[in-house]
Amino acid sequence: MRRAALVVAAGLLLAAPTVLAFFSGGFFTEPRLIAAIAAWLIVLVLAAIGETPLPRNVPGWLAVGGLALLAAWTAASIGWAPLRGPATEDVERLLLYLGALLIAIAVARVPFVMDAFEPALAAGITIVIGEGLSGRLLPGLIHLAHSSHAGGRLEQPITYWNSEGALAAIGLVLCARIAGDASRQRWLRCGAAAAGAPLGVAIYISYSRGAIAAAVVGLVVLVAALPARAQLRGAALVAATGVVSAALSAALPGVASLDGSLGARERDGAIMLVLLLLIGGAAALVTARLSTADRGNDGQEPASPVVRRRALVAVGVVVLVTAGLVIGGLRENISASEFARANPARLTSVSSNRYDYWRIGARAFAQHPLKGLGSSGFRAYWLRERPIPEAVRNVHSLELETAAELGIVGLFALLAMLGGVGWAARRALAGSPGIAAGLSAGAVTWLVHASIDWDWQLPAVTLPAVALAGALITAADRAIETDPWQSSS
Repeated sequence: MRRAALVVAAGLLLAAPTVLAFFSGGFFTEPRLIAAIAAWLIVLVLAAIGETPLPRNVPGWLAVGGLALLAAWTAASIGWAPLRGPATEDVERLLLYLGALLIAIAVARVPFVMDAFEPALAAGITIVIGEGLSGRLLPGLIHLAHSSHAGGRLEQPITYWNSEGALAAIGLVLCARIAGDASRQRWLRCGAAAAGAPLGVAIYISYSRGAIAAAVVGLVVLVAALPARAQLRGAALVAATGVVSAALSAALPGVASLDGSLGARERDGAIMLVLLLLIGGAAALVTARLSTADRGNDGQEPASPVVRRRALVAVGVVVLVTAGLVIGGLRENISASEFARANPARLTSVSSNRYDYWRIGARAFAQHPLKGLGSSGFRAYWLRERPIPEAVRNVHSLELETAAELGIVGLFALLAMLGGVGWAARRALAGSPGIAAGLSAGAVTWLVHASIDWDWQLPAVTLPAVALAGALITAADRAIETDPWQSSS
């Protein structure tokens, strides 16, 4: 009975992001509230059957405690928040995340459930992306709603193009791990490699620079965490599959930007569909051959020292380039309508109104450092202080928004949560890199994008990261590395 309950709980947890994606990403109250109630009912059931959904190590307690404190402080901030309704919705969202984290910690203790985290989340993401692409590949048969604000960028079903790209980036990184995991069954590795084609197209036609950067960082973290030959080959193949597919989609305006008459879009969609099948099929065939070669040595022989050094250098380059983009962007100005439509030129510029959001968010924190503006208070503060005639709700940065709205206490809680997950990932990577590499890379992919956008408000995008974090906390229990702090857990 206990094992069955854990399996059912795992299935509901891993399916939740996919289901919520079809309800505007879980942004609105009703689906999010239903998900939160369901999550806590599952927590109670797990507790009732004796499977206490609590961490068993210090990093896990730090992560869970940080998230619980963040939820409690957000609830307290309703007392001084300018808008109590949105602040209450923030509490509901945090309770959903806390419940999901506890469930993930509990169910990941079942070995075959832990093994299912990456493929289940990757499959769910691919389904979501496939639905969004279906209206472009088969426009004569499938008609999807498209907002005027998207300007031809891929936004369905989540309804926000940047987060659609971020979700595809997480899926791409998870698929890269699966394709390079010599312990997986051949059919699963082949399917993951093939999925790189639609995921790569989705990242591109979201025209999200942040999603592209997050995918690159996630792939670099993956190969740096597990520089085995099979993993390097798998990651390279999935990345190449995504890049080739994206490049070909750029030549088809009906797919890339919804341009042209219905007849033209049907032609472009048919061409792209055939290309995706061919490219995905080729990636699957190559992976099948590689999996045969990996069978004799399990594919886990380490790469050469040169490759290891290059992976570390790549991490440094990514950090420096990201810092350069931010610093350069802070010196740029942009009109509100400059990038209103799907346009490849977006990908060659660091211009964005986002820098104004960050400036005002930092100013709010400087003026209200102790308890902040109150949850969801940035939208009111922005209307008073905005330098451009644009109405926005979020700072477009998880860390900055937390600081501006919840002050030092909220920022401390957030950093405790992130630090606990990072600590757990470090322990897990030291003891079980094969288990932890993909989980860590997927979580980092989400964090990179959430730091420059408002993915935190979209459960369909954030719940995969919460599930990965919970699995990392449980994986940390298997670590063989010890130190004084770890031994106390």
